[in-house]
Amino acid sequence: MLYISTIHSTNFNILIVAMGDVITEIKFGTLRANDLPENATTIECKRQLEEYFNGTRKEFDVEYWYHGTEFQEKVWKAISTIPYGETITYKQLAEKIGAPNAVRAVGNACNSNMLAILLPCHRVVNSNGTLSSYQAGPEIKKMLLDLEKRG
Repeated sequence: MLYISTIHSTNFNILIVAMGDVITEIKFGTLRANDLPENATTIECKRQLEEYFNGTRKEFDVEYWYHGTEFQEKVWKAISTIPYGETITYKQLAEKIGAPNAVRAVGNACNSNMLAILLPCHRVVNSNGTLSSYQAGPEIKKMLLDLEKRG
């Protein structure tokens, strides 16, 4: 069964989706109207995300699941190793996964990430240090990076 929790703030909304005891989606933006209940997993993920936004959590320990192409999953796995407060470039990420000429494909995989913040694609930036696209928009990406710099 699907379960949903939400986080509402003045700057953003977040939707947290679990299938049973596993988080399957964390997404910024417009929330789907539905009657799906929360469960212990979505409530715990919500608590951990709120701690992250309050600056008291740097790592998450909720179980999550993702599914994509073999290439996407390779990118997402590498993204999960980027330490809190640090950034790498799309080029460095492409090199890290052994595909140095796949910078654009790495960017596309980042945009396909369904687990915002848990898989911290906001920590991936352009080679010149500028912020590029982010599913929730560049303002949210900058907010997350600034939050982690303070932490």
